[in-house]
Amino acid sequence: MTAPFAADARTPVELLHAYLRGGTPSVDPAAPLVTFYDDATGERVELSARTFDNWVAKTANLLQDELNAGPGDRAALLLPAHWQSAVWLLACWSVGVAAVPGGDPAAAELVVSGPDGLAAAQACEGERVALALRPLGGRFPQRPDGFLDYAAEVPGQGDRFAPYSPVTPDAPALETSVDGLPLKLTGEQTVALAREGAVRLGLKPGDRVLSTHSYDDWAGLEAGLLAPLAAGASVVLCRNSQGLDAAQWEKRTESERVTLRLG
Repeated sequence: MTAPFAADARTPVELLHAYLRGGTPSVDPAAPLVTFYDDATGERVELSARTFDNWVAKTANLLQDELNAGPGDRAALLLPAHWQSAVWLLACWSVGVAAVPGGDPAAAELVVSGPDGLAAAQACEGERVALALRPLGGRFPQRPDGFLDYAAEVPGQGDRFAPYSPVTPDAPALETSVDGLPLKLTGEQTVALAREGAVRLGLKPGDRVLSTHSYDDWAGLEAGLLAPLAAGASVVLCRNSQGLDAAQWEKRTESERVTLRLG
């Protein structure tokens, strides 16, 4: 029986590290890992594993050095399924911060919000970061009061990251839900469930998964990031795509070499 991809990984970040090691034609760090479409703006972004890791490192340095976040902290992520959202998830796990997609900002040490969540994010008494989610990672035309503008802060951060405190597999990593029921996972449990999802979906290294799910529950996180990462596959995230017709979907599926569509 063939060993699973990244069989020794015990935290989500170690899945990314395994992807970066590559070593086979099916898992190439220079190949697309995350491709993102916003059909409201016409935006398309493609990130190789190396480029994605660079964004993760910069964001983790921002978290650790500028926001003073560390193990034991919780980050409410008021974000859609977006390439920058995927970066923030891996950055949180790099530092040891528990990621809480769609979480209550008032119960978190920091909040990261897109434009639609800024009013709710005001409830966080800790650090607040705003993402404009504009094409090409652009800044807000005017920074929201009480928030750091992610696009203005992240470019100057270091391209390599090392946590001040070791990130242990048994530390809290993710708070989400399944069928409306709360689910709290350690890093090791997150990886185990991601692997189970990859097996259930029949994913293998080199596959391309297209997802239209949000990141607000486990199903969306599994489809749009974690199961593909655990399998050595890649993901195509599609936002605001409700208006696409069958021909447009067929064209996208062919052009992106999609092997599985979810949502």
